[in-house]
Amino acid sequence: MINKLKVFVPAHITGFFEIMTNDDPILKGSKGAGITLDKGVITETTVEEGSGKIIIKLNNKKDSLNTISPQAIDILKNTFNLNLNNYDITINHETSLPISAGFGTSAGFALGISYTLPKLLGLNISFNKAGEIAHLTEISKSSGLGDVISEMHGGLVIRLKEGSPMIAKIDKIPITQPTYVITKTLSPLNTKDIIDNPVYQKRINSSGNKLQNILLSNPSIENFIKLSRQFSENAKLINPELHEILEIMDEESIGSSMAMLGNTAFCLSNTPDINIENCITTKINTSGVKYII
Repeated sequence: MINKLKVFVPAHITGFFEIMTNDDPILKGSKGAGITLDKGVITETTVEEGSGKIIIKLNNKKDSLNTISPQAIDILKNTFNLNLNNYDITINHETSLPISAGFGTSAGFALGISYTLPKLLGLNISFNKAGEIAHLTEISKSSGLGDVISEMHGGLVIRLKEGSPMIAKIDKIPITQPTYVITKTLSPLNTKDIIDNPVYQKRINSSGNKLQNILLSNPSIENFIKLSRQFSENAKLINPELHEILEIMDEESIGSSMAMLGNTAFCLSNTPDINIENCITTKINTSGVKYII
C-alpha cells in the first residue's frame, strides 16, 4: 500500500493585526487583515506500510529546525487517537520563499500536513477541522496567530473573529484585477519574540484594534496598504534599512508596508517592475488551499 497526496497552500502577509489572548488555544488568535500570494508551500505526503518511521523534509532535504511539522503530526495523533506504528510517512515541503520572514510558511507547513495526512490515513475530516489542527499547531509554537484561516481561503482576508477556523469569522475584499505583490526580505525575524513580548503586544493592540473598522468602512486594496503602513509605523517595528526600501517602493507602487511579522518590505503594484534588486514578485492569490491532482 502506497498512498500519496499533494496540496498547495498560499503564503500570507499580514498587514495589521490585534492579538486576542485566551487560555484556550481554540479561542486564541488574532483579528486583522492580510493578503495571500500565488507563491507558498507545496506539501507532498506519502504513506506506506512500515514500522512507524516519519521523515520530514524541506525542499527535499532534512530540516531539523522545522518543529512545526512534527507538532502538527502530534496534534493529529492526539486529536484522533492515532497509532502510526504500522506506517512509514514521508513529508516534503517545497517553497521558494524565505523562512521566518513574514510569509506564513509555518502555517503552510501545518496546513500541508493537516490537509494530506488524515486523508491518506482514511480519516473523514472537514475543511475547517483540518484547519483547526493547523491553528492549534501554530498557537502551541507561538509561530503565528492568523495565517491559517487566511491561507485556507485566499485573497485579501479581513479576520473579524479570532480562534480556530471552526469558530472564527472572516470577510474578504474582492480582487477585481491582477495585483502584483513585490517583496524584499532583509533577514529572518522570530514571530515568537514579538507576539510573546508584552511591550510589542501593547503597541500592536493599541494600533491594531482601531484599523479594522476603518478598513471595513472603505474596503479597498489602497486603504488596506495605507492602514498596514500606519500600523507598522505605530508598532515601531520598522528598522532604518527597511524604511529606506519602503520609501523607494512608495514611489513606484500603490503603497508599501512591512510584513507582519518579518523583516520584509512589501508593496502592491499594478506592474511587476521595481528599482530594487533581488525582490520576489508574485500576485495576490484568490483560491486558497488547493489540491494538486
